[in-house]
Amino acid sequence: MKSILYSVCIGSVALALTAVGAQAATERRTERAKPQQRTAKVQAARPTNTGRTMSAHRNVSAAQYRQRSYGKPRTSSAINRAARPASATPATARERNLARNDRMRERNSQRNQEFRARRDVAVKTPAARPASTTLATARERNLAVNRDRNIAVNRTRNFDANRERNVAVNRTRNADVNRFRNANEFRGRNNAAINRNRNFAINRTGNAAYYRGGNVRITNNWRGDAFRGQRYAAFRNYHSQWHDRSWWRSHCDRIVFVNNGWYYWNAGYWFPAWGYAPSVTYVYDGPIYAYNGLSPDQVTVNVQEQLARAGYYDGPIDGILGSMTREAIAAYQADNGLAITSAIDEPTLATLGLV
Repeated sequence: MKSILYSVCIGSVALALTAVGAQAATERRTERAKPQQRTAKVQAARPTNTGRTMSAHRNVSAAQYRQRSYGKPRTSSAINRAARPASATPATARERNLARNDRMRERNSQRNQEFRARRDVAVKTPAARPASTTLATARERNLAVNRDRNIAVNRTRNFDANRERNVAVNRTRNADVNRFRNANEFRGRNNAAINRNRNFAINRTGNAAYYRGGNVRITNNWRGDAFRGQRYAAFRNYHSQWHDRSWWRSHCDRIVFVNNGWYYWNAGYWFPAWGYAPSVTYVYDGPIYAYNGLSPDQVTVNVQEQLARAGYYDGPIDGILGSMTREAIAAYQADNGLAITSAIDEPTLATLGLV
């Protein structure tokens, strides 16, 4: 900033000095260009050889009556020794000075602008600019930066757009897939239930008619050739025993109360404990094969569930070995070539997959 102020001051002083010098030169030329007229007396009385004395007298006497005259100036003497150009007038000199001042002013203004530009470049430009900062290098750098920025922006934008599009597409596709899958599963379950019920009804009716026609009945007589072997020994040897409560407690280690009756445990079977409670009666009077230490009602529940799955039983799952359960057991034993005990025995449980 100080350098600028110094330059402005120096330029102003130079302009002022130039203007003063031009004005002084103009005044001198104007003085020289003024015509000098002699009076009538001097021109008339001047002899041919008056010399220097007359010249001095003429200058002194004429100085008192000298006036501005627009006549033709004299052409002799040392003042007009050379021919002056036609443009050497006060107006022409003033215009020339003004033109010179304008040129000086323009030159100073141009110098100030160049100085200011160099100063701004020095401020804005780093001290050590690398040689690679050319226009082509800058263009390549900007291109690389813009390309990376555009790639990042487009990647994010495309990722968001694709995610939303994929979510919408997957939602629709999953809805269709789930609808079909659910429809198929529902149809399969319905078909299974329908087929189970139909098969159960058909099998129950057919089996009942078949076994009724073939004299398949609930039986409590296990003394035949079909009941030979150790697996049916408990049925062959069974007969009801009547004892009071004290006798049962003294002779049996395990007695349970289920389905409004008392049962005692012996050699892997449950038997009715007749007389343990005098008022108790039993819908089934015979042995019940047990496994894994289960109670007689739990074993009966498991058999009822398996027969219901196989389509032989459609009664309540209540753990009571009643007539419906025994009929289903008899039909299952007949279909599978087992001895028809109409009761829960070891071969029947093995065939049902329970043991």
